[in-house]
Amino acid sequence: MALYIRDAEVDSLANEIQKLTKAPTKTEAVRQALKHELARARKELPLRDRLARAKAMADALGPNDPNFDMKAFTDEMWGDD
Repeated sequence: MALYIRDAEVDSLANEIQKLTKAPTKTEAVRQALKHELARARKELPLRDRLARAKAMADALGPNDPNFDMKAFTDEMWGDD
């Protein structure tokens, strides 16, 4: 199946991608660009979803210990007695 690009700007962008990525053909350059854009779009979650995930992770840890001593914890972690 042939790739026909009828828009001059899209053709120029495809040529630039082909040169920058050293793709053997314009079709391969467009394939790579489309795959990268699909991967980027799939990874991009709305802020609401990212915050919900972070909140779920924090909730899974349980409530904070009001008696936790961060100084003692870091001193022990670093071997400072």
